[in-house]
Amino acid sequence: MDIKAGLLKKDKRAAARLISMMENGDAEAVQIIKDCYSMTGHARIIGITGPPGAGKSTVTDKLAKELRKAGKLVGIIAVDPTSPFTGGAILGDRVRMTDLSTDPGVFIRSMGTRGALGGLSKAAHGAVKVLDIFGMDYIFIETVGVGQSEIDIVKLADTVVMIMVPGLGDDIQAIKAGIMEIGDIFAVNKSDREGAERTAKEIEAMLDFNRSEEYRPPVLNIIGRDNKGIAELQELIENHWEYLNKSGSFGQNKIKRLQTEIMDIFRDTVMRTVYDLGEDTNIINELAQAVMKRKLDPYSAADKLMNEFTKNRKHNY
Repeated sequence: MDIKAGLLKKDKRAAARLISMMENGDAEAVQIIKDCYSMTGHARIIGITGPPGAGKSTVTDKLAKELRKAGKLVGIIAVDPTSPFTGGAILGDRVRMTDLSTDPGVFIRSMGTRGALGGLSKAAHGAVKVLDIFGMDYIFIETVGVGQSEIDIVKLADTVVMIMVPGLGDDIQAIKAGIMEIGDIFAVNKSDREGAERTAKEIEAMLDFNRSEEYRPPVLNIIGRDNKGIAELQELIENHWEYLNKSGSFGQNKIKRLQTEIMDIFRDTVMRTVYDLGEDTNIINELAQAVMKRKLDPYSAADKLMNEFTKNRKHNY
């Protein structure tokens, strides 16, 4: 199969294959992305995050259906925990989105985190580019579940929708410092439950306390299962997009995200090169032996490794 030609012809099998290649770190996949990168920048990228059990998959499903009514093409990347046996996603969200999985205008892909912190698989960045090249109008990225370290969604999404649920109580206080700042829109799901209004008020109060910038994230009560508030949530997403463009924040945010992505790719490239160097020359083992015998300290060992890396790069060029 010619993956690049298939992708440009809107072949879902080619897109799926290319995403798998990106997950596996295939150099050919990276080259295809390089060749087609000028075709990116069309899709709006929406992050869906929140605590486990908040109903992220349900809300994503309903939002996608709302967009399909308007004739929009939708990509969904669901980042799930990784199987320790296969390296694949354990909780494939396609199982929970059976109606969408047969829609020709929707592409759903479950991806394992493969140990990545931040709630996102490293390959999710590549998958977004694949779906953008493919021609999707909207790309939803559903994270594995929020924690203090799982805020990497801001590196990728134009708009971050934080899904909350009633009954979190002190848990809101616990997560406030880490993730309350990243949400552009807050949706209190399962609002038919007791305490929904209280949860919304607590979020409003925390936003008043923590936010100082011009844009203030809205808070909306929804019942995703019953499709209540979904149209309003989609409208808030559109409003945020308009704000980004009118205020000039879109370009500023995009530059910051691209700076971070470039540095992440550079760091990964350096790490791979250093490990390859270590395997070829046994230098890492020699340095570790020297540090263990107190003939060398870890900092000087790292300096020596950097010197070897630099010499190796010069030799290759």
